[in-house]
Amino acid sequence: MVETVLPADPAEIPRLLESIPAGPAVFLLWPREGAPYLARTNVLRRRLSRLLGVTASAGKGALNLFGTAERLEYHLAGSKLESRFLHLELARKHLGADYRREIRLRLPPYLKLLLANEFPRTQIVTRLSRASRALFIGPFRNRSTAAQFESAFLDLFQLRRCQEDLTPSPDHPGCIYGEMGRCLRPCQQLVGPEEYHSEALRVADFLRTSGRSLLSGASGERERLSEAMDFEGAARAHQRVLKIEEVLGWRDEMARDVERLHAVAIVLSADSESVELGWLRSGAWQGFRRLDFITADDGRAVSLDSRLRDMAATVPATSTASVTERMDHLAVLSRWFYSSWCDGEMLVVEDWEKMPWRKLVNAVSRVAATRKKPKAATEPETTRQNTDS
Repeated sequence: MVETVLPADPAEIPRLLESIPAGPAVFLLWPREGAPYLARTNVLRRRLSRLLGVTASAGKGALNLFGTAERLEYHLAGSKLESRFLHLELARKHLGADYRREIRLRLPPYLKLLLANEFPRTQIVTRLSRASRALFIGPFRNRSTAAQFESAFLDLFQLRRCQEDLTPSPDHPGCIYGEMGRCLRPCQQLVGPEEYHSEALRVADFLRTSGRSLLSGASGERERLSEAMDFEGAARAHQRVLKIEEVLGWRDEMARDVERLHAVAIVLSADSESVELGWLRSGAWQGFRRLDFITADDGRAVSLDSRLRDMAATVPATSTASVTERMDHLAVLSRWFYSSWCDGEMLVVEDWEKMPWRKLVNAVSRVAATRKKPKAATEPETTRQNTDS
């Protein structure tokens, strides 16, 4: 963080701006009283030139804060992801309870399985909770892809799709899914709570294991029937395997059981000799750790693989972050990852204990190599009043 007092003489502003970097940053302009002006930008010096009246701003009624702002605070960032996390941190600190609206932070959708319900069902939500008897899958790209996955995977089971709180009765009218055999029809008392709950547990296992619980059984059945020369049965089992794989294809890349969501984001650093690695473990953001490209004191090259292993070992298995912080962090990370202006790479890890080290090493090398290449996509500069599109 760099902090400086703005000169009262407008003739001194250009000299101040010459000392300010021209790269991406998050900054605050502090007035004498009240909340600061918070913004992030791709070119800090140019943005401040406009806001402080050194260069003419485009558009009628453009904002000019010279004479109002008396202090500048800025934080340099090497990537759009780092910039967004800085923006969020400063907004939470300085903009009050309404910070999400101020920075236009939109929470991504999740698929929720309500296991606490007597007759469990799924629904699409945008908020997490610490409920012990609920399973959250996400974050999804948008509500449409979440709904597509929900509809597709429910075709593999007989879980109810209605959202009402059931009062089972033989006189209940039921629904079309019950008539098609896609629901156990607990509403009409065709099954009791225990039998229905066993089906809900199968659904939970499917979601927690990213489909492996169902896929392994179907694949094993196909192999068994094939060895028994029951080719018709093997063909049906093969179609079942293809159907499960097709359903899993509807799932967005980050959509996992949030409690088992692990990932490593690799982005450029503000330091030209480094990259930043952002760690997500068990659905909790653990911040960035800088990886410098250095050699040992005796001149020997340091193994990148071993350095990554040492760095991963410092990432805690548990987090003290609140549910609100987790929602905010996942919102920032998923927004960046699913965007067209993503300026790094992210490796989603199925099992933290089985980290794909070679893939991680290759990803770090690719991101480091992009420093010499022009970026293909740019994200528009943003202010407190105009952030996410």
